[in-house]
Amino acid sequence: MLDINFKNEEVLAPPIIGTSKSIERIRDLIDHTAGTGLNVLITGKSGVGKEIVAQNLYYKSERKNKPFIKVNCAALPEGLLESELFGFERGAFTGAERKKRGKFDLAHQGVIFLDEIGDMTLALQAKLLHVLQSGEFSPLGSEKEVRSDAWVIAATNQELEKKIKERLFREDLYYRLSTIKIHIPPLRNRPEDIPPLIDYFIEKYASQFNGKKISKPSRDAIEKLIEYNWPGNVRELQSLLQSSMVIGNWEAVVDDLYINDIPDVNSMSEQKGLDKALNVEILLDHIRQNSLTNESFSLKKIRKETMNIIDKKVISHVLNQTGWNRTKASKILKISYKALLYKISDLDIELPSSNR
Repeated sequence: MLDINFKNEEVLAPPIIGTSKSIERIRDLIDHTAGTGLNVLITGKSGVGKEIVAQNLYYKSERKNKPFIKVNCAALPEGLLESELFGFERGAFTGAERKKRGKFDLAHQGVIFLDEIGDMTLALQAKLLHVLQSGEFSPLGSEKEVRSDAWVIAATNQELEKKIKERLFREDLYYRLSTIKIHIPPLRNRPEDIPPLIDYFIEKYASQFNGKKISKPSRDAIEKLIEYNWPGNVRELQSLLQSSMVIGNWEAVVDDLYINDIPDVNSMSEQKGLDKALNVEILLDHIRQNSLTNESFSLKKIRKETMNIIDKKVISHVLNQTGWNRTKASKILKISYKALLYKISDLDIELPSSNR
């Protein structure tokens, strides 16, 4: 799908579901940004709901009575994307039998949502930068400038800062687009949002099953869903819930989810991280520094300290490899879920700051 064009009477922006601090912060940013008209860059992995945030910005703005135009920058090659964005005159190129207005022209006084902005070529980025700076553009085949007062909201699942270093994205365009930046964390980093999302989607899709009574997942199933890594984020959860509602067996669907997602233990053991975690020299250094100077030094105490160090390093490694999916980690380690939680608490294993 290339673009979506709707007007206020047709718009009911999907609610932003969740109770996590990150979702509350996003709602606050939307409320403070919607009336400003400042360019917004929405970042986050695929499936987190970037378009929903864009729609909420639009719906809460004074432009909600004007068009909302969506353009997927990854859907078309450069030449076609340029003609879609800026339009063309009749005869501008082979096949241009009539004049066509561009999306920036159509979005005048409304919103243009540039999805997957990270896939835009450098040549087209330069032309987009000109529009953002001047508010004007020339359709293909025309020497006249067209003025557009379109509020630009862009989104990407890529790390644009990295692309800038690789000279694949213009730094000046990045700063133009990201006057306001809204980041949506992956679902695995906000597990408290999963139960309200489940309730929302069950209520949303219940009407599609011809009055069939839809049961909610059991507490055990919900706990497993909370612990799952969700590589496809909210979009994956949405699809899974639809499947579960049709099949009518939550446990079977959830178990299949884990069977397909558990990493190979043997391949994990070959990684350098685990080799380093079991480095004997590190253990010996710890013993030398902490035990030999202690009057209560004993072989039993050394053994206990050493095993705790090994447990902590191995458990930390497995948790990091699974994105801190504790259910999955307990299966890999072949210990119970409760035993793993006890170990995490007892050994003071902390979630890395990058995953918080």
